[in-house]
This record gives sequence, structure tokens and C-alpha cells, in this order.
Amino acid sequence: MSSIHNKRITPGQKPDWLKVPLPSGPTVANIEKLLRERNLHTVCEEAKCPNMGECWAGGTATFMVLGDTCTRGCRFCAVKTHSQGTPVDADEPEKVAEACQALGLKYVVLTMVDRDDLPDGGAAHVAATIRAIKRRSPELLVEALVGDWLATERQTLTTERMIATVLEGGPDVYAHNVETVLRLTPRVRDHRCSYARSLDTLRTAKRLQPGLVTKSSIMLGLGESEREVEQAMDDLREYGVDVVTFGQYLRPTLLHLPVREHVTPARFKALEERAMTKGFLYVAAGPLVRSSYKAAEFYLAGMLRQRQAIAAASQGIQS
Repeated sequence: MSSIHNKRITPGQKPDWLKVPLPSGPTVANIEKLLRERNLHTVCEEAKCPNMGECWAGGTATFMVLGDTCTRGCRFCAVKTHSQGTPVDADEPEKVAEACQALGLKYVVLTMVDRDDLPDGGAAHVAATIRAIKRRSPELLVEALVGDWLATERQTLTTERMIATVLEGGPDVYAHNVETVLRLTPRVRDHRCSYARSLDTLRTAKRLQPGLVTKSSIMLGLGESEREVEQAMDDLREYGVDVVTFGQYLRPTLLHLPVREHVTPARFKALEERAMTKGFLYVAAGPLVRSSYKAAEFYLAGMLRQRQAIAAASQGIQS
């Protein structure tokens, strides 16, 4: 992996490639108004995503369901955390579907806060939201970016049953983020999170629905080694993951983990090329790349629509 090493930028002032304009303009204002009217949340806002201005200006957003409070306390994440989440809005699935339709989206990422306090972890609510979106906008592709469905004593369903419930909603892509390498998982993620369980979550989804596209994401700049990143890529492929994204960790507040390294664009490019040799369908890697990232979504949309066209043609021949 020595070929991936380029000049490293140490923590401190952000390098130029991480400086992005603040979100502004009429499209951003319209989206904010639409979200506030429906009391909807986006991970763009809650996670302080650096791409929010660019994505919102282009009329896209990633919706976050089940409230704005997570029952996990990962040390990299800006989303609010508490042992008890906010009351679930039963009308949220229709509100999200209405918003998707109003925005004219073609590909939407539907993510969630962890809800270990709910009997099914929120799986039925996620599935209901996917179904509502599909009812209003049948052509709209939905990526479900979900948690690990940890089965606790509060929950009445097994992890596999919760995953199956989400799949019954009909997502086109099933995503779950391992976030970091194996060694750093206990320091970076909540103590209830597990690197192995995250991999199992992705493999279970693929086993339950073999043709499903699965996706994961890894943050860099937290102190991981090249060898550890290589191992993470191999692990994801071993567990059947089709798409992976790599981005720079950015510290949301001083209460969160510090940045250990600002990874250069050249190193990200080399990492992307390396990952593609391992057999991923698609890899997006760059300082501002996030798990929900327009380049990956554009690729996935094209691939999924091509699959649909092939399936439709095949059915036509058979009939």
C-alpha cells in the first residue's frame, strides 16, 4: 500500500480542499421552508454535512426519519443523543413522500437515527416510509441507510426480522456504514456498535434478498493505518458489499473526536483505484465524499434503472 502514501496534511487549519461555501440561494430557502412546514429532518443539517450547500442548491436532500435524537452516542456524530428518542410521528412516512414528490427527486436516501428504545428498532416505520415514497413516486429510487438493528431486551424482534421488515418496504439499495476500521471502532462508535455486527447486517440483507445492492462507508483521518483500510475493504467484499465510499472525518464540535490527519485528494484517488481492483461495483473517495454522495447516487441510479429495463425486457420475451 506504499503507493497510496502522498504528502500528509497534519491537523489544524483546514486545507483549501475542505473549504466549501455556506448554503444559500432560493432553492435552499425553498427546501428549508418545505422541511420546516412538515417538521422533517435531514441528515444534511443534523450531521453538519459539508456538501449541504451544493446538494441543496441542486435540489437534493437526505431525509432522516424517527426523529432528530439518536439512542447511540458515537464520538464522531453531531446528531443529538439520549437514551430515549422523540415520539414517533405516525404521519412522517406520508410527509417524507410528499416532500420527495414536491422536490421532484429521482433518487432519495432515507436514513434514520438509532432507536434502541423501540420494540422493532423503528424498522416498520422505515419500511412504511419507503412504501409511501414508492406509492407517490413509483419511479423514484430509494436507498435505505439504516442502523445495525441491535436486538436488545427492549426489542421484540430478532435482528434478522428487523432487517427483513425494512426489505419488505422495497428499498433499491440497502446501506449501513461500518464508519471506521476494526481497531478504532470502540473509540469512534458507541459501545453498543460492533464492526462484526455491522458486517453481519450487510451480509444478512444480501442473504435475504440476493439481488439487492448493498453499500457502506468509511471515514478517514481518525488514525487508521493503510493496512487497516485495506483490511476493511477486504472485509466488505467478503461480506458481499457492492458499493463503498471513503471520506474525510471532520470534527463537528470540540466535544467530538479530534481529526488526526487531513487526507490529501491524491491519496483518496489512489485509494479509490485500489478499491476498484477488489471488485466493488462502484467506489467514491474524496475529502468531501459522504455515505450519501451524489456521484455514488448517480451511478447507482443508472445501474438500477438498467437492471429494471433488462428485467422488463426479459418479462416481455417470456410472455
